[in-house]
Amino acid sequence: MEEALHSLAPHQLPVFLPGPDGSDFLFTAVVVVMIVVVLAFGVIYFSLHALPEKIAHGASSTQFQLIGVLALLAMFTHNNLFWVAALLLATVKLPDFTTPLNSISRSLEELKNREPAPLQPSPAPLQSSDVTSGIQPEPEGPEGPEESEEASQAEGDDPEAESR
Repeated sequence: MEEALHSLAPHQLPVFLPGPDGSDFLFTAVVVVMIVVVLAFGVIYFSLHALPEKIAHGASSTQFQLIGVLALLAMFTHNNLFWVAALLLATVKLPDFTTPLNSISRSLEELKNREPAPLQPSPAPLQSSDVTSGIQPEPEGPEGPEESEEASQAEGDDPEAESR
């Protein structure tokens, strides 16, 4: 004996209703779409948090490590201030302070290990009366002041030779 459908019952069921075997293709489609959306959101989230590290990849080691720590803090604490600080630090190139300081240190080590040069007497300082009267000190030759007088006598510039 066949059961007859009720007169008010629809003759054809809608597609979104599950079948008699319990399979629901709409539920399956929504679950697959949600898994893909959650995975895509996770990839975008982690890519965005890795952006400061990608920007600072060519920076110095200390700056790169600092940016990495700030990005991790921002990701785990959900504090956006750390991520903004990491991004700003990644875009700014920090000056290199260690190279000049290392160079100064090496130069001082070389000066410390070098033999001291013998001290030479310094020329006599100008007196205040020489400066005000405009008198220029006589230039010394390579041998000293005595040798420069002998050189001038040999050239015939000796004033005593002209008076004789």
